[in-house]
Amino acid sequence: MVDSWVNSAEILGSDLHLELTRAGSRRTALMAALREAIRDGRLAPDTRLPPYRSLAADLGIARNTVADAYAELVAEGWLTARQGSGTRVASRPAPPSPGRRAARRERGGRPPLPTGGRRGPRPAPRPVHSLLQGQPDAASFPRAAWLASARRALTAAPNEAFGPGDPRGRPELRRALADYLARARGVRTDPERIVVCSGFAHALRLLGETRLTRPRMAVESYGLAFHRSLLRSAGIRTVPLPLDADGALTDGLADLDGVRAALLTPAHQFPTGGPLHPGRRAAAVAWARESGGLVLEDDYDGELRYDRRPVGAVQGLDPDRVVYLGSVSKSLSPALRLGWMVLPDHLVDRLLAVKGEREGWTGVLDQLTLADFIESGGYDRHVRRMRQHYRRRRDQLVAALAEHAPHIRVSGIAAGLHAVLELPPGTERSALRAAAWQGLALDGLGGYRHPEATTPRLDGLVVGYATPPEHSFAEALDALCRALPPETDGRPTP
Repeated sequence: MVDSWVNSAEILGSDLHLELTRAGSRRTALMAALREAIRDGRLAPDTRLPPYRSLAADLGIARNTVADAYAELVAEGWLTARQGSGTRVASRPAPPSPGRRAARRERGGRPPLPTGGRRGPRPAPRPVHSLLQGQPDAASFPRAAWLASARRALTAAPNEAFGPGDPRGRPELRRALADYLARARGVRTDPERIVVCSGFAHALRLLGETRLTRPRMAVESYGLAFHRSLLRSAGIRTVPLPLDADGALTDGLADLDGVRAALLTPAHQFPTGGPLHPGRRAAAVAWARESGGLVLEDDYDGELRYDRRPVGAVQGLDPDRVVYLGSVSKSLSPALRLGWMVLPDHLVDRLLAVKGEREGWTGVLDQLTLADFIESGGYDRHVRRMRQHYRRRRDQLVAALAEHAPHIRVSGIAAGLHAVLELPPGTERSALRAAAWQGLALDGLGGYRHPEATTPRLDGLVVGYATPPEHSFAEALDALCRALPPETDGRPTP
């Protein structure tokens, strides 16, 4: 009989780690262990404790011992017990922090002055609105559709999906991606040439470790410093390619000694905006063919084009010399950590050798869910809906600037999640300070410039328009317009 209740109790409730080291009876030791766990914060307020039968079975003690300990701790105020809600940790007021006590002693007066009795410079207020680039609207994540795909995918998943996997990624997702990328982006591939990874940065690290991109890689003279740092840590020196309104000047690749790869954003140059000119696309592919090099195509927001049909992928021009890199970070959410590489056939085995048999892969359930989401049409519907949403946001930004700051030129607005506001020379730093005082978080264009770039330095603000909540977007735009420099006669503003 005892074995019967123990076996049934072992499947109830949740795990709770307690060490009964206190001297005395088992009830005394259990109560002491529970008080210590609550006092240390390991058991947070409102945490539901396991049923007394379950905890008794886990600890190897009598049921009545646990029941009596629970009852006494309820009487002391450590726990609460309500019918239908179980036994939970009671809410306890947190002790005042040293900072609070000091504030009380001040009795509402001014904070203590810095050493020497003089006040330091007053810091800018904390950001109220985020206009940082590169972040999609988190509130628009398609929860219901994603959950429906997750249920279907989990139901249909074969048993082997929950065992050791293929470092390429789940075949269901690779098949779905091959079909989708061919249809939506003009990519020419098959599932065996697709490798799933946890995002663009992960892909770039893996490619760097293949040594095929060493010792030098050409990059656009404006881009993410994080990517340059990542390449530098892999032993790759980055060489900047000049930019103009038609994108990177790829006809200069042949003049760069030791460069074996070029990292480009052809669909929408990041961050200045604009697609790579067709002639320059062809020049990049021709250079890769003649030199035996590689073009790394970062298609970071190729799906989010607003004013005309999306620009197709460069990979379609030569699948043997272009590595296509994509992810769902902009289209769905960076929290999913899902990306992919479309590789030339001769690179697949080499990259898989670097990725390893037990690499920290993207979770199988997310891969299966994304495969269903694509095949069911949910991904297309979401992208089309978000394209309209972000276009409205972009139009609202452009209209606000036209009304309040018509002297500021806006560029890079044909696609993506950000715009570039071109500022008068010498005004970027003061505009960023003014934005901080308006409670805005945003970036200056100068932070994206390669330190060795020969492209003329541009002053500007990189304004992301995807993240502010709908109810505060207009307020964020008003604050942005107040932070912009006034119209001048062309002379630099100090």
